[in-house]
Amino acid sequence: MASSKVEIGNPSRGGGGVAVAELEKLSVEQLKAVKEQTDLEVNLLQDSLNNIRTATTRLDLASTALNDLSLRPQGKKMLVPLTASLYVAGTLDDADKVLVDVGTGYFIEKTMAEGKDYCERKINLLKSNFDQLLEVASKKKSISDEAGAILQAKLKQLSPSG
Repeated sequence: MASSKVEIGNPSRGGGGVAVAELEKLSVEQLKAVKEQTDLEVNLLQDSLNNIRTATTRLDLASTALNDLSLRPQGKKMLVPLTASLYVAGTLDDADKVLVDVGTGYFIEKTMAEGKDYCERKINLLKSNFDQLLEVASKKKSISDEAGAILQAKLKQLSPSG
């Protein structure tokens, strides 16, 4: 008996996915496997898209905060967030120097302009990744839908009518 493993094209490796003609040649079991696999991949891609949306929103907020901060005069009294719910009183010393969180607990001192530029570059990168993932998710969803439709048609042919 032939192996029931079905390789679905991986766009990240240059594969374009499964053609409808290829799907129609598969057995019911193979179609079920393709549908389950592509549904799982679509869900994972959806999670990644949501994570990118969240990160983009946070960077947008950081960029806005930098703009607001740059407009404040030196010596201005303000509340400084230590956590999401804990703030302490502080005084703005030098609005042209900011600490940028570059991940895993590392912060780099940058000028205000460099901080704004960092946020913009990260936002553009995330938007680019979002668009690419959205395209892949769309293709995977199409494969899943097509496999589901062909599966339903094959199951209908197999069931006794009457």
